[in-house]
Amino acid sequence: QVQLVDTGGGLVQSGGSLRLSCAAAGRTFSRYAMGWFRQSPGKEREFVAAISWSDGITLTADSVKGRFTISRDSAKNTVYLQMNSLKPEDTAVYFCATGRVYINMAFMKTERRYDSWGQGTQVTVSS
Repeated sequence: QVQLVDTGGGLVQSGGSLRLSCAAAGRTFSRYAMGWFRQSPGKEREFVAAISWSDGITLTADSVKGRFTISRDSAKNTVYLQMNSLKPEDTAVYFCATGRVYINMAFMKTERRYDSWGQGTQVTVSS
């Protein structure tokens, strides 16, 4: 029943920044995480980052570590992905998602752990 709306994508030059937002509506499990995945044409979805809602523990893919930061605003039921030092290889459709954390956050890098998805927002980084 969770509905996610992800926004903030756009066209940016290499080295630029964007901030993606994902607003959630509806019920969720008491222990859950929200995350970001990305997908380019012809490729599978790739994990980007995730954050646990209860305690703010984060996971970040090695490919974006040090450049991307995930955060949340619990009062607004919103998760953000701040993307700095963008590279052309970051070009993709970015999807936010939410899923229950059954064991620990380490498992939330896996796509199948998520059961609700946003519509996606396009990020294009030009060289």
